[in-house]
Amino acid sequence: MAVTAKRMRARDKIVKSRRVLKGILEGLRSQGKTLVFTNGCFDLLHVGHVRCLEDAKSRGDFLIVGVNEDETVKRLKGRGYPIHPVAERMEVLGGLTCVDYVVSFKEETADSLLRDLRPDFYAKGTDYNERKLPERATLKEIGAKVLIVGDKKAHSTTKTVQKIRRRKFD
Repeated sequence: MAVTAKRMRARDKIVKSRRVLKGILEGLRSQGKTLVFTNGCFDLLHVGHVRCLEDAKSRGDFLIVGVNEDETVKRLKGRGYPIHPVAERMEVLGGLTCVDYVVSFKEETADSLLRDLRPDFYAKGTDYNERKLPERATLKEIGAKVLIVGDKKAHSTTKTVQKIRRRKFD
C-alpha cells in the first residue's frame, strides 16, 4: 500500500486568528525562512493578480496574503463592491499554489497587520512605488523591505466590471 501526503485544500490556508498566524510565522522565522506579505481586495481575481502573487512568492519562502474585509472594500471601492464576500475571496486565493497563508483584516491599510506579522518583505504591484505606500512608515519601523512585483499594470477588477456592464447579451 502506497502512502501519499495529504493535499492541502484552499480552506486550510486560511488563518482566522492573527495571533495564531503570528505564532506560525514566528516558528517559520526561527527556521530561517523568508516571509513575504502582500495585501489587497482581490475581488475578481485576474491575471495581473496571479502574476503579482507568483512574483511575490518567488522572492521568499512563504507568501502571506492579507485580504480586505467586505466593509473596507465597500469604503475603498464604492457602492456595488465587493462582488464576492471575503470568505470566498480568501478561499480562491488559498487555491493558488503560490499562496501559503491567507488572513483578512478590517483596517483600510495593512499597518496593524504588518506590525503583528513582521514580514521580511512587503510586496505590491507596479501601480505602487515606495513613496506611494500608505504603510511606508510602518515598514521602516519593522525593518521590512518593499518589493514591487508583477508586470506593468494592465488589468483591473474595476475595468473588468465596467466591460461586463457595457456588454450587451443576446
